[in-house]
Amino acid sequence: MPRVAWTALAALSAAAFSALAASSNATSAQPAGDNLNDSQRLGRQILAQSCGVCHLPAALNARTYGPPLNKNAGGGDDDIMRQYITDGTPRMPAFKHYLKPNEIDAIIAYVRTVPIPATPPAR
Repeated sequence: MPRVAWTALAALSAAAFSALAASSNATSAQPAGDNLNDSQRLGRQILAQSCGVCHLPAALNARTYGPPLNKNAGGGDDDIMRQYITDGTPRMPAFKHYLKPNEIDAIIAYVRTVPIPATPPAR
């Protein structure tokens, strides 16, 4: 996908993330006041802009295409996550030409701060 299309997608994702963060149902995104360092804050921003359309919780009955991201993503292995982000998967585009290595590291640093959601009780 051309960089212009990715930029438009990122802007759309950022708007969707902002709306999500404002809603009371945004449980997997941490509030701005949490104890995140600068790298983790950058990772949160990039995740919202570049990954949120597929990986953040669905809003308004929208469908998500990728798994939710939390500290257990990639089995908790940073190298596996880095490879997924860099090279993509059959269902996910590669970001090696879009994100810099430090931005990929920032995403991983942020994701490692996101708690694993509680499993809802069986009915």
